[in-house]
Amino acid sequence: MLETIASYVAPAATMIAAMMTAANLGARVTGWGFVVFSIGAVAWIIDALATGQNNLLLSNAFLLLVDLVGIWRWLGRQSAYDDGAQAARDESAQTAKPTLFPIGALAGKPVKGQSGSAIGTAIEAMASCAEGKVEYIVVSRGGVGGVGETLHAIGWGESVYHDGGLETKLSEADLAARPALDRARWPVTAALAGAH
Repeated sequence: MLETIASYVAPAATMIAAMMTAANLGARVTGWGFVVFSIGAVAWIIDALATGQNNLLLSNAFLLLVDLVGIWRWLGRQSAYDDGAQAARDESAQTAKPTLFPIGALAGKPVKGQSGSAIGTAIEAMASCAEGKVEYIVVSRGGVGGVGETLHAIGWGESVYHDGGLETKLSEADLAARPALDRARWPVTAALAGAH
């Protein structure tokens, strides 16, 4: 009976966990994805013991250890970092100092154009080591899951960050008119990236 339940739980948990971690929806969702992976690994181990599949048993025993590291990293360490960043952002919003936000929060956020609708998605921010400021933001436009997308740059001075994402006075046509960035070789300055 237990091995029958395990034989259904194992593939279902593995598929659900893979979707949770691949979606990259934040530290907590990724961490819970590793919890679900662990449930799947335990179910595969039960199935392997019941059916005498030593290779399945050994591989999932190893994967269970990897999953436990994933739980510690994403639900323990990374979620604590996220909490610290959120606390600094919340506290800074209540003071006379400029409101802070974690740079890591930019990735995946929508970039809204002058019409208020999304014209792309922020994927990275490039900062200057010497000046300690964001030089430009790399924005993905079009495509599905990275396939067929075009990368462009928006200068930090051309955008404003809000909790929901970035806002810019650029239109979708303005962004499309900018030179496309080479996916594997980004420029060293905003000007070279076509941003201002």
